[in-house]
Amino acid sequence: MKAVQVVSRGKLKFVETPVPELAEGEALIRPVRLSLCASDVYFIHYMDEHRYPAPPGTTGHEMVGVVEELNGTHPEVKVGDLTLTIVPEHRAMAEYYVSPFKHVLPVPAGIPPEHLLQAQQLGTVIYACQQLPSLIGKNVVVIGQGSAGLWFNTMLKRLGAQNIISVDKLDHRLDLSKQFGATHTINNDKEEPIAAVKNILDGELADVVIEAVGEPETINLAIDLATEYAFMLQFGVPHQRQMQFNIREMFNKCITLKAIVMASREPNHTSTRIALNMIASGEVDAAPLLTHRFPFDQVEDAYELQRSRQDGAVKIIIDMPEKK
Repeated sequence: MKAVQVVSRGKLKFVETPVPELAEGEALIRPVRLSLCASDVYFIHYMDEHRYPAPPGTTGHEMVGVVEELNGTHPEVKVGDLTLTIVPEHRAMAEYYVSPFKHVLPVPAGIPPEHLLQAQQLGTVIYACQQLPSLIGKNVVVIGQGSAGLWFNTMLKRLGAQNIISVDKLDHRLDLSKQFGATHTINNDKEEPIAAVKNILDGELADVVIEAVGEPETINLAIDLATEYAFMLQFGVPHQRQMQFNIREMFNKCITLKAIVMASREPNHTSTRIALNMIASGEVDAAPLLTHRFPFDQVEDAYELQRSRQDGAVKIIIDMPEKK
């Protein structure tokens, strides 16, 4: 089969590799659609040096695909079914992928696959929101308005936040953020964000700050935008193992910091199942996120667009080849 492989930092290529064999309790999945997110950029550009080259299939983890074979009896799906498959190790950018049964989820019929696919990212946000304090009447800042930040806006609104302030350097993402629940927007490339937040909140800073980027400057910005005794959620994958961190400001403000990652560890993937139901029922609309599509053989261009975030890019879909 053909697969993408990240062979060194910033460099990837297509390789031919054997179709994986199934162990008991595993499913062979043929990916139909994948979508990209910031963690894919991390795998290509920011991993520790010793992790390169990455295994074939790296990097792809948001995937819906068809069950081609089962070794055993899956309790919810059968051969030929479309599924949302959780890919913890990011190796699904390939013509086939093998998954344990526990990561292969049934999906509702009649919904475009690329819409159902967005339940993976929304599921990670729902999972992360379990870590938040009560938001009723609170003022929240979300730094980063990629798909994760946009879904955070949606969930924060449902959880009772009074003001949801989205922060990003790209106007097209800020324009979309209000559609997803933000009450205010700040372009921190055009205005000073601390003053802007205080202007919105009558001189106050945020009770809760969610960092959904992972750059040193945005992690420290989260501390700057938090009020005393605030809660800070670190969701963005840090792009550096070590960085300059404003620990003194965090200490003086008595900020509570919580990091959250690996929603794939959640038993029964409850948050992702909730996300699937929200999308399938029409409670949330994933369509505005989907800005670009690329065929599998042009995935390198798609990765670069994901990294640059230009041309109005938010969520990029990869169309996989038809079955041979």
